[in-house]
Amino acid sequence: MAEPRARRFSAENLERLDRAKILGVRSGAEHRYTRVWPVVVEGRLFVRSWNDKPTGWYRAFRDQPLGSIQVGDREIAVRALPTRSARLRDAVTQAFATKYHTKGSRKWVEGFAEPHRVLNTLELVPA
Repeated sequence: MAEPRARRFSAENLERLDRAKILGVRSGAEHRYTRVWPVVVEGRLFVRSWNDKPTGWYRAFRDQPLGSIQVGDREIAVRALPTRSARLRDAVTQAFATKYHTKGSRKWVEGFAEPHRVLNTLELVPA
């Protein structure tokens, strides 16, 4: 049986998320917001963790996939989904390089392309 398709962001929110250089994310309602780099690939929102600390936002979302994001003055309820597709993870890596192309971003973009970080990719969908 096929999995149901994940919900999608409205066109307005997706455009806002695509333009955003920084996004606040939090799992559940108790955690503080952590600032992350968002990218939109194929009309879907992705984020990637720099490190996989036991107390970090990535592990929190893996343990409790429901949470929220902040973009500008908006807060949106989301569900985090692990990104299993190597093709999508590669597209996310390329999207980081395209969106964050300044000299100051280079270190982070290159770091996000390292195999252990590529595996820390989550898709965020409206909850």
